[in-house]
Amino acid sequence: MRRRTQRPGVGDRINAYLREHVRILAFSLGRLARAPMASLMTTAVIGIALALPAGLYVLLNNLQAVTGDWDGTVRISLFLKPGSPVEALRTLAKRVRARDDVAQVQIITAQQGLEEFKRSSGFDTALESLEENPLPHVLVVSPSASGRDSARVETLARALRQLPEVDLAQLDMEWLQRLYALLEIARRVVMGIALMLALAVLLIVGNTIRLDIQNRRAEIEVTKLIGATNGFIRRPFLYGGVWYGLLGGILAWLMVSGALTLIETPVERLAGLYHSQYRLLGLGASDSLTLFLLATLLGLAGSWVAVGRHLRAIEPR
Repeated sequence: MRRRTQRPGVGDRINAYLREHVRILAFSLGRLARAPMASLMTTAVIGIALALPAGLYVLLNNLQAVTGDWDGTVRISLFLKPGSPVEALRTLAKRVRARDDVAQVQIITAQQGLEEFKRSSGFDTALESLEENPLPHVLVVSPSASGRDSARVETLARALRQLPEVDLAQLDMEWLQRLYALLEIARRVVMGIALMLALAVLLIVGNTIRLDIQNRRAEIEVTKLIGATNGFIRRPFLYGGVWYGLLGGILAWLMVSGALTLIETPVERLAGLYHSQYRLLGLGASDSLTLFLLATLLGLAGSWVAVGRHLRAIEPR
């Protein structure tokens, strides 16, 4: 009686599939290790190409962190009509302070303004000869954190300008708007540079894998003669591209982190001169994982293009 052979279960097939991929993954890493100089040079080029956009990204993050505090310096100065009593100033301050889009209101009376002007201008003797104070009462309004973008601040300024007690509402945001425009331009420039260098990484990995395929042409022909499929032959080259990308991403992370370490002390010294507690922002955990993932995907994509194009051209004679 013929014994029926038992077919492997789904779990066994999945385990065998995973073990095969792990074996090929280790085999492709060993192949890179057997040619250390060539692998190091390719990895270094990929790392430098990835380090430039990563470094520019970190620079933009630090600039945004610095300018984020500047939003709090946006002020709206409300100059009351001449001759307004101090009671009207305090009543208006209470009304403005009750608004949801206002965080703080500072009262500067006409007398306080005149005394400050005397101290800063040096014309205290000449100002003493004035019969009456020419300065108006002033309210300095600070927008709330939720309303510090330019559109909301301008809306608030228009609303305050229409108050009957207000003679003039002054808002100086042009410098902030110019700064944000420059940051937006820089962000798009960084994005363009990143796309061009990503294409460069694809070409580097693709060319490296192409040369590896050409060097192993005879081995591939023999492997096809004994029945190996294109998928089986393709895997080591694909995993080679994965290793190139991942190692290049790690090298880029080391370069960016090293550059930040070099300038950290001078930046802290400069911040201390401005009485600031600012600290440099580096690549956080999520940014680092994103860099490694993108580098790995670029390596895989470059190797996939090269393998798909050149492997089909190799057939046993």
